[in-house]
Amino acid sequence: MTRVDIETAERPTFTRHLECSSTGDTYPADRLHGLSRAGKPLLVRYDLDALGRSVTRESLANRAWDLWRYREFLPVRRRESVVSLGETMTPLLRAPRSEKRLGGGEILIKDEGRLPTGSFKARGLALAVSMAKELGVTRMAMATAGNAGAALAAYCTRAGIESYVFCPDDAQGPNVGETVLQGAKLYKVNGLINDCAKIVAEGKEAMAWFDASTLKEPYRIEGKKTMGLELAEQLGWTLPDVIFYPTGGGTGLIGMWKVFDELGRIGWLDTKRPRMVAVQSTGCAPIVRAFEQGREKAEPWQNAETIASGLRVPAALGDFLILRAIRESGGFAMAIPDEVILEARAEVGKDEGLLLSPEGAATYAAYRQALKEGRVSKTDRVVLFNCGNGLKYPMPDTPLRVDRHKPVDYARL
Repeated sequence: MTRVDIETAERPTFTRHLECSSTGDTYPADRLHGLSRAGKPLLVRYDLDALGRSVTRESLANRAWDLWRYREFLPVRRRESVVSLGETMTPLLRAPRSEKRLGGGEILIKDEGRLPTGSFKARGLALAVSMAKELGVTRMAMATAGNAGAALAAYCTRAGIESYVFCPDDAQGPNVGETVLQGAKLYKVNGLINDCAKIVAEGKEAMAWFDASTLKEPYRIEGKKTMGLELAEQLGWTLPDVIFYPTGGGTGLIGMWKVFDELGRIGWLDTKRPRMVAVQSTGCAPIVRAFEQGREKAEPWQNAETIASGLRVPAALGDFLILRAIRESGGFAMAIPDEVILEARAEVGKDEGLLLSPEGAATYAAYRQALKEGRVSKTDRVVLFNCGNGLKYPMPDTPLRVDRHKPVDYARL
């Protein structure tokens, strides 16, 4: 089959049903669902035996290097439902100077800033909007810290779906203008993302919109799990020793842990799994606190404040799933001060020529600290997730200046 044939072929899916992540109760596929009756996220479950018979690792080789190469692992049933903006496979970049500086093992940075709308939110929203289109949704809404709203706007416009976005009123930078320019109706709210989420939830009846906020529907997890699929394929169907993941709502961490299990069940991976490390800011660290206290759920964080807007999630709906993945993997959770995040961002930029988002820089800072404390070994291969393009965030201006009207003292440059 040629590449063109693959791109135009029907997209088989092996979705069996949806399952409540808390109670295990099942729900029929191919119907519109939000949360379960228990108010918990729903997870897509597949017929993994049939999936494993239908595709091999080798058969992926002829497919386009994009998110949709993993279509058997995704829930979209009809070709015409796919909403795409060119979701490329993101690079896995080694950081040799950082390795030398820190004296640890191999450092690989998964640069999600190369995706449409400049962040890993494109993965989740590509699937959420595609499934919304397939299930007849005409209007969607969400609460966001910024990047997810931009992605919702882009994919909804592409799909012909109306979109509404609510973000904290101190949200700034390209995400705000990007969201508006890509067709959404954006409203700022005098509160945090949880306050925005309340407005979306309470407006469902009056506005007849579908709530696409983090984990309020089943399919953003499925899009985010492609990070794990890509990572496994890029590393020759092996997994790293440790993954450091910037954790706000935690959808990607949950999705990767889910797909590692799916890949293991069909025999594509051995029994080795990475230790999953949730990285937060000391200004908003509900998952870290719950992990350290041995709790199954996280208490809401009061007065959340951090420069890493994607980490400013005072209460994550999937907190118990994040904590479950961390503990099952033998991982841990860390909180990094904002000033250390900024210093780490500058360090990686000068060492590697990579402009990380603050959230991505937090993972580097966490690895550096974990290595120093002996929580990871000097031989561990680690993957750090840079979740967004660094150009979308505030940057320092240069204090240096040359006056063209005066002689330039080149010796002092």
